[in-house]
Amino acid sequence: MAASSGLIVVPPRKSPADEKHMKALPLRRVLSCGTFDHFHPGHDAFLSQARRLGEELFVVVSRDENVLRLKGRTPDQVEDVRLAVVADHGCVDDARLGYPGADFLRVVADIRPHVIALGYDQRAPRGLETAFPDCEIVTLAPFEPDRFKSSLLREGGT
Repeated sequence: MAASSGLIVVPPRKSPADEKHMKALPLRRVLSCGTFDHFHPGHDAFLSQARRLGEELFVVVSRDENVLRLKGRTPDQVEDVRLAVVADHGCVDDARLGYPGADFLRVVADIRPHVIALGYDQRAPRGLETAFPDCEIVTLAPFEPDRFKSSLLREGGT
């Protein structure tokens, strides 16, 4: 198989040597989302697990205003800082900020993932399974949640 323009090229069964009969298949795309405040080993494990579910990992970093609405507080780090840290992670192919407001399904429609990887403490947004019935939703295992959870690290000051 050869990679070209983000596609895996798979030869058909009848004539694998004949390039004009090659069929292009999209890469298996994984979507993960989160706040990623004070990036820590738990975040690293989350992204690494998500990456193993496909060939492309897209990560949506929550906007400051959405974190405030959902968690009742703003993150310690501003969204651009959190985005830059996630974008620099070696297994992330595409990092972007989410849209303002409560419509998470809009970003799912833009990215069109095959898999959505949720953290152990995340829930799928209402309407996700109905709007995207072919998208697999996976909850990933925690990585030492008694040590590496952002809220615990924030409270402990480490």
